[in-house]
Amino acid sequence: MNQIKGPGIFLAQFIQDEAPFNSLSEIGQWVADLGYKSVQIPTWDKRIFDLELAYESDSYCDEVKGTLQDLGLQISELSTHLQGQLVAVHPAYDKQLDAFAPLEFQGNAPARTQWAIAQLKMAAKVSEKLALTAHASFSGSLLWPSVYPWPQRPSGLIDEGFAELAKRWTPILNTFLDCGVDVCFELHPSEDLHDGATFERFLTATNAHPAVNILYDPSHFVLQQLDYLAFIDHYHDRIKAFHVKDAEFRMNGKSGVYGGYQDWQHRPGRFRSLGDGQIDFKQVFSKLTQYGFDGWAVLEWECCIKDAHEGAKEGAPFINKHLIKPAQRAFDDFASSQADSQLNRQILGLME
Repeated sequence: MNQIKGPGIFLAQFIQDEAPFNSLSEIGQWVADLGYKSVQIPTWDKRIFDLELAYESDSYCDEVKGTLQDLGLQISELSTHLQGQLVAVHPAYDKQLDAFAPLEFQGNAPARTQWAIAQLKMAAKVSEKLALTAHASFSGSLLWPSVYPWPQRPSGLIDEGFAELAKRWTPILNTFLDCGVDVCFELHPSEDLHDGATFERFLTATNAHPAVNILYDPSHFVLQQLDYLAFIDHYHDRIKAFHVKDAEFRMNGKSGVYGGYQDWQHRPGRFRSLGDGQIDFKQVFSKLTQYGFDGWAVLEWECCIKDAHEGAKEGAPFINKHLIKPAQRAFDDFASSQADSQLNRQILGLME
C-alpha cells in the first residue's frame, strides 16, 4: 500500500521582511531544523521563488532544487492560490483583490484575468521541470455573493457561473494535463469550489477533466459544518494534496457559520494550531492511508491565538505522530486457508 509522506510545511504564512524568513535558503534552513522534510512554495513572492525566472531558466530550477536538497528538503507542491483567485473575480471583490496582481494589471480586470491564466500555465510547466505531480490553487469565484439563495437567484445563474468558470479553467487544465500535473483546488469559502457539491458542479462543467482534483483541508469543512471524514469516502479518488490544519466550531447563541462579521478570535468557527482544535486527525490519516493517498501531509499554519513560530515548531512532530505505515499483510494470515476451489464448493454445499 502507498504511504503518506511528511511532514511538509506551506511557507506562505511565514514569509516576512526580516531573516530568516525572506529567502528560500534561510527559511528552508529554519523549517529543516524544525524537522520538516518538504516545503510547499508560494509562487507570488519573488523573495522566495521567482515563477517567471523558473519558467525561463532550467538552471534556476536546478538551483532551487539543489538549495533545498542540501537542506534535506523536497518540494511538495508549488502554490498559485493568489493567481488562481484572480482567474475569476466577481465585481464585488474587484478592488479588494486587485492587490494580488502586479501594479500594471490593477484596475484592468480583463488584463488581470489573462495575467492570472498565464501564471497558472507557467506554474504547470515549472512543476513539470521540478518533477512535481500536484499543484495547489484556488478556483476563483464568480458566484460567491449568491451563496445564500436570497434574493432569489434568476433561473440558470449558477449553471452560467460554472460554465464560465470551466471555460476559463479548461485551457489551464489542459496545460497541466500535458505536463502530467494535477491541479488540486483547495475547497474554501469565498471560492466557487468550496465543498463537495460545488466541486461536482465544476467537474461536470469540465467534462470530468482528469486534471481537476482536490487539495483536502478538513479545517474548511469544520467551519462549514460538513462531515470532513465522509468527504474522504466520497472524493478520495480526486484527493491529490493535503493541508494539515486544525479548526474548531464552538456553537453559541449569537452567531453561527456566517460569523456575524466578527474577527477570527470571536467567530464560532476559527482555525487553530495543530492539536488545539476539534479535528480527529487519527481518523483523517487512517482514511487517507486506507484509500492509498501517497502525497505529502503539509502543515498550513493559521491560528488566531497561538504564535506562528510555536505552531510551526509543534507541527512537524504532530504530523510525524500521525503518519501510518500501511499493513503489508492481513492480521489474520496465521489462520488462512490455501486456495482450493473444490473445498469452497464443499463449504457452500454445492458438491454433487
